[in-house]
Amino acid sequence: MHQIALLSVLILKTNQKLTYQMKRSITLILLTLLSFTISTAQTITKKQYHATRTTVAPVIDGVLDDEAWKQGDWVDDFTQYEPFNGKKPSQNTVFKILFDDDNIYVAFKAFDTAPDSIVNRLTRRDNVDGDLVGVIFDSFHDLRTGFLFGISSSGVKYDQMFTGDGQNQDGSWDPNWWAKTSINKEGWIAEMKIPFSQVRFDKNSNGTWGLEVARVFYRKNEQDFWVHIPKDAPGLVHLFGELTGMDNIKPRKIFDVTPYAVAKAETFKKEPGNPFLAKGQKYGLNGGVDAKIGITNNMTMDLTVNPDFGQVEADPSVVNLSAYETYFSEKRPFFIEGNNITNFNMGIGDGSNGNDNLFYSRRIGRRPEGDLNLKDGWNADIPNFTSILGAAKLTGKTSKGLSLGFIDATTGEERAEIDTVGGRIFQTVEPLTNYFLGRVQKDLREGNTLIGGIFTATNRNLDENLAKTMHKSAYTGGFDFTQFFRKKSWMFNINASFSQVNGSKEAIALTQQSSAHYFQRPDNDYVNYDLNRTSLFGSGGRMQIQKLNGHFNLLGCVIWKTPGFEINDLGYMQQADNVLSVLWAGYHQWEPKGIYRNYNINGDLYLVNDFGGNILGEGIEFNPSITFKNYWNFWAYANVNTPSLSTSILRGGPMMKLPGSTTENAGISTDNRKKLNVSIYINSNTGFEKSSNSFYLGSDITYKPINYLFFTVSPGYTKSFTELQYVTKLSYNGADRYIFASINRTTINASFRLNFNLTPDLTLQYWGQPYIASGKYYNYKYILNPLAKEYTDRFHVYTSAQSTFDEPNNQYNIDENTDGTTDYTIGNNNFNYQFFLSNLVIRWEYSPGSTVYLVWSQTRDNYNGSGQMDFINNMGDLFNKDNNIPHNIFLIKFSYRFGIK
Repeated sequence: MHQIALLSVLILKTNQKLTYQMKRSITLILLTLLSFTISTAQTITKKQYHATRTTVAPVIDGVLDDEAWKQGDWVDDFTQYEPFNGKKPSQNTVFKILFDDDNIYVAFKAFDTAPDSIVNRLTRRDNVDGDLVGVIFDSFHDLRTGFLFGISSSGVKYDQMFTGDGQNQDGSWDPNWWAKTSINKEGWIAEMKIPFSQVRFDKNSNGTWGLEVARVFYRKNEQDFWVHIPKDAPGLVHLFGELTGMDNIKPRKIFDVTPYAVAKAETFKKEPGNPFLAKGQKYGLNGGVDAKIGITNNMTMDLTVNPDFGQVEADPSVVNLSAYETYFSEKRPFFIEGNNITNFNMGIGDGSNGNDNLFYSRRIGRRPEGDLNLKDGWNADIPNFTSILGAAKLTGKTSKGLSLGFIDATTGEERAEIDTVGGRIFQTVEPLTNYFLGRVQKDLREGNTLIGGIFTATNRNLDENLAKTMHKSAYTGGFDFTQFFRKKSWMFNINASFSQVNGSKEAIALTQQSSAHYFQRPDNDYVNYDLNRTSLFGSGGRMQIQKLNGHFNLLGCVIWKTPGFEINDLGYMQQADNVLSVLWAGYHQWEPKGIYRNYNINGDLYLVNDFGGNILGEGIEFNPSITFKNYWNFWAYANVNTPSLSTSILRGGPMMKLPGSTTENAGISTDNRKKLNVSIYINSNTGFEKSSNSFYLGSDITYKPINYLFFTVSPGYTKSFTELQYVTKLSYNGADRYIFASINRTTINASFRLNFNLTPDLTLQYWGQPYIASGKYYNYKYILNPLAKEYTDRFHVYTSAQSTFDEPNNQYNIDENTDGTTDYTIGNNNFNYQFFLSNLVIRWEYSPGSTVYLVWSQTRDNYNGSGQMDFINNMGDLFNKDNNIPHNIFLIKFSYRFGIK
């Protein structure tokens, strides 16, 4: 996000390996990689700092005039990491560490020859934008795990947990600690108090921890470390120095209980005749409790009863015309924190394949999925989300290197209340459900060997109706093995997993017919499509080998998912029955020279096939990027897809041959340290045979007029054409008719953000998103021969004699054999959707872990069937106060943390 964020310093080595070019779906393994020369990482002598015990705790006020700070030694000797790796820093930095029975204390003096130029911006926690200092403790001293405590010159906290030797980061980790800063004529000062209960270490510790100290000198975009980290170092934590002298300290088990209360009011459009919406308003009170309990020295249990996430930002609007489920990121704090250990990724990169995972926490508390059969005149009150009755999460790591992560959550039965005019009935739309996940991973040989496993379970209490559409139970399991070679300059990894879902014949039939499987395809002769089965089993995996250090990096990978692999009860997957393969290479230059500060060049070849032996697609990708001396950035991407076979475009019909395509995009961004920062990016896609095209133009504009106020606007414009857009499937003369149309789509959207930060603990944040999307269908057609050699021979466009528009019924009457009689009809699918979403959140953390939220959320939506984009009038319709009444939610949430030692 911001270059000054210490996260970007610590994970640069990871990001430079898997950049944007992975976005599309890429993976293959080529063991010929081993023929390349293996580089050896540098060996670095361990620095040591000896902490001093104090009997009088310092007052945390950002002024180092306490008697306690007269003890111990100030230490400097920092080295640049960025931009000139290994050089002396531009400014001097010193630090000192004290401790007592309960806390560890850290003081910094960040000297600055121009203190009036210190960038002192107020932001929300973890979104630091300005000068920064931080300390990282490897309190396990396992050379793989680090706890980062950072503070900006304006007093904004920045904390993070590192696992996997720094390869994985958990920015959602928010421990309770204290820090203050001050600016003086010599620079600025930071003072920290970190309770031992907030870091994990073994009671039999020998008093030695891993230690790294860092500073970000913002106006020069400089990052300095106490222990030098080479740019080509594979990993991070194993290179830390050592903190000694921590003798006779005892781990503190955390015991925090945080009850909360919520008052909520809703207003919406009145609907006369609908008893659930007749008043146009409703009110409610709610409450619950969260707890964080130290089970052992190294294990923490998080508990939540009846959680409320009303302060969480809404998902962005999207119009999805594909057969696949849209992926939304997790934003709920309970499920975000500690997700590194519960993660079991089955993909690679950051595109659709990168989201494949055995655990997708958005399944817990999802929108109810049961169907209602409402008669004319009936109205229903349907819950928006499934209530989470309670959840527990146990995470931690033992001194022997065993990482554990367990989650158990129960969601309640949700029933829709139906007004039948003559009375009320209730119908279950989501069953009582239990979700379980268990994850273990063991470090061996000083973190050079990792072995792990995972098991998930979903069990539902189904009634007769829901049993026809939902799985009674679903289980997944897997193991992972990682081996590092040659001082972690090479890595081999394999993940393997299985899945089994159980249910009624009707439910398992729906699974076989779903977009993830399409067992019913007439040419799918290598799977067992059985309408009488009551379970489905499958497996999947990923194998990769990677060169991690040096300027030149390599990756070879294979991902496979058998036809019966099904993980969508508690995981996420768009499509089974494929094998994706990639060979990737990248070159990274990090030493500034000439006009650049650094640059990357990456490229890959990929291949996709299914378990029937069909080659579904192949292509090549290329992705360069550069950071210039003035801190402007430029990046580009190019992709060529060869003609492919699609097993999904006919949505259960036979495979169809599709033209290839090319994709190009590019972007440029200005120096994000400045008050005004602008990014502009374009994307273009062109299908061969004139089968499709699209163009996207987007921008991010951020303005920081003063240190405590940020504005960001992100407009976007998309224009696209697709000749083959699926419409429906019909039957004609005993044969299937797969109906398609050409479609012109236009989308205009924008995202507005405002951050107003009165203090580091009192913030106001606003987010708003207008979104308008239109689609015009025309040239309706049906599929003739999906595998014909010539593209135009694969479908037939209805002639004017075959298709006439019936305006009163808003449909097309099709007379396929032109005998004067309508053979079938096709509905008019034109659309114009208009949405506006917004969240206003005022957050006050009046004490560490205790907060007050004031929230206003608004939703507006509108629709017409014109199929045309008319932005001005569409916006007018969306905000018409007479005809389009918004849905408003106002809430106040109060929580108080009781910390018990």
